[in-house]
Amino acid sequence: MTAEVDPTVPPSGDGCLECDESGGWWFHLRRCAACGHVGCCDQSLSRHARAHAAETGHPIIRSYEPGEDWFYDFRTDDYATGPELAPPQSHPVEQTVPGPAERVPANWQQQLMRR
Repeated sequence: MTAEVDPTVPPSGDGCLECDESGGWWFHLRRCAACGHVGCCDQSLSRHARAHAAETGHPIIRSYEPGEDWFYDFRTDDYATGPELAPPQSHPVEQTVPGPAERVPANWQQQLMRR
């Protein structure tokens, strides 16, 4: 897994890169273990973390949620192991889930159930 993980690269930011660019929102966040790209999870409407893996060939992600330290391999659709990554290990604790708060619609739960 060493070529697929670079523990020196910091995350790209506090939120999903593509959702931030488009004014969207996310449910949970995932961090690419190879390049630090932060994308939204498969339960989010846009699934940017999985799209990033498909576009770049970076298959290993790590949860970017506070208190979670698991890795996942999109090739096998199973959990994986990995080293400690460059800080920060998660989005800020005060950041809402889903987030960001100002962009989350009142009916967010219904939207996620319909996807």
